[in-house]
Amino acid sequence: LCRNRLGQDAEESDDDVQHDEDSTGQGVVPFFDSKLKHYKVFEGMPVTFSCKVIGDPKPKIYWFKDGKQISKRSEHYRISRDADGTCNLHTAAASLDDDGNYTIMAGNPEGRVSCTGRMMVQAVNQRGRSQRSAPGHVRRPRSRSRDSGEENENIQERHFRPHFLQAPGDLIVQESRLCRMDCKVSGLPTPDLIWQLNGQTIRPDSAHKMLVRENGVHSLVIEPVSSRDAGIYTCIASNRAGQNSFNLELIVAAKEIHKAPSFIEKLQNTAVAEGNPVRLECRVSAVPNPKIFWKKENESFTHNTDRISMHQDNCGYLCMIIQPAMKEDAGWYTVSAKNDAGIVSSTARLDVHTQWQQPNTPKPKKVRPSTSRYAALTERGLDVKAAFFPDSSPLQPGGLVESDDL
Repeated sequence: LCRNRLGQDAEESDDDVQHDEDSTGQGVVPFFDSKLKHYKVFEGMPVTFSCKVIGDPKPKIYWFKDGKQISKRSEHYRISRDADGTCNLHTAAASLDDDGNYTIMAGNPEGRVSCTGRMMVQAVNQRGRSQRSAPGHVRRPRSRSRDSGEENENIQERHFRPHFLQAPGDLIVQESRLCRMDCKVSGLPTPDLIWQLNGQTIRPDSAHKMLVRENGVHSLVIEPVSSRDAGIYTCIASNRAGQNSFNLELIVAAKEIHKAPSFIEKLQNTAVAEGNPVRLECRVSAVPNPKIFWKKENESFTHNTDRISMHQDNCGYLCMIIQPAMKEDAGWYTVSAKNDAGIVSSTARLDVHTQWQQPNTPKPKKVRPSTSRYAALTERGLDVKAAFFPDSSPLQPGGLVESDDL
């Protein structure tokens, strides 16, 4: 019986087919009205093996790849049978591992029959040529079909419309930078690709290059990007079976102006009495805004503390506040400003001295009359005008003149 010939562990492909164990001799041995064909495809393409089986009672169907049964619960292969006896084995995207011999076997109590088809899967980067084995790699032998007559059949070359396996989305690129658009396409024969900008075909030049990498990825590379490159890009893949395309929009952002940092006001040497607050400050200009680093001699300040804090605003003002200042704060302080365009530093000295008592300032003293030729002869004080101009009117009575008025 068919089950005995297959072995007790064979999995039936059709659950609805039941056979009596004994043959009546009045049935029909299964036979193929149409047999499996051979296929040569690129990875990523869909493939369907199909044949038509006739028999009475209705044969049970089993599928094998390289001698190993394909489970009807397989997620990679889909097995089906039509009412007219057409049997199908389908895979939505062939992989390199699918390369091999596929056998269908049909059996009923009257007998069994089988036929084999070959699938040859080629990597998409080989553009129609079979992939060479890596050095030292031994390709495993393929199992041979039981039906030796099938070996003489010509391999059927199928045509597949291009299908994009990978395509980019919309892009925003800064002016003068590099832009790269990558895509991967399958199809048989190998599709030809063209790129268009706003409906106009792009020709390769010094700024626009079309590349194909070994893994089959096609790229449009633009460097440097200019405002003229903005617009709607279309990639069209075509072969004898048809064509396919995708669109994306490239937005070119204005070039960012870079200006290296420079000091408008540098740090200044500063002295402070111990216990008082002190501020080290400067002003810097840069585009884009720089990162700021403070250090005292070889010690970097990474964060604010209860006593020392660092500040900056959007106008370039930088400062370090120390409150209260202590003797150990004395030393050389450096502030550095850095962005993509450059770096600049400023260094200044902070001295911290001991607090002292303010001395009492003596009050100014009054000027007393003297025997100088400029002194008046009376007790009215110093009459400078009368001393130089004797004929002038005398000084009016009044108090003594203080020395600050002389």
